[in-house]
Amino acid sequence: MIQPADIREWRENDVVDENGNKIGSLEAVYVDTSTDEPAMATVRSGLPTRQRLLFVPIVDAVVGPRYLRVPYAKGHVKKAPSIDTDGVLPAEDEQAIFTHYGMAYRPGADGVRQLARR
Repeated sequence: MIQPADIREWRENDVVDENGNKIGSLEAVYVDTSTDEPAMATVRSGLPTRQRLLFVPIVDAVVGPRYLRVPYAKGHVKKAPSIDTDGVLPAEDEQAIFTHYGMAYRPGADGVRQLARR
């Protein structure tokens, strides 16, 4: 299992799709607030002057030398909900990320957000 402290060490390394195509660079890790386990990552992608942060699940990600491979096609990840590089994910936008990847969304304990940046 990927630990939050471990994956932070891979920041700025490549994130690749299921076929090894580069999607972008690992920017941040978001944990599930109910388990404190890594759940999503943001991937810095786009042109140098118009970059954005795409969300991608990392539950089934595979770590390689200097890359993180996610089990999704590059095109699917590129269509995922995103935020600006200096943006913050609004709690009301979390569900759209889970829906995009066909995952069940469940708010954290006491109705708080499911994802927290670490």
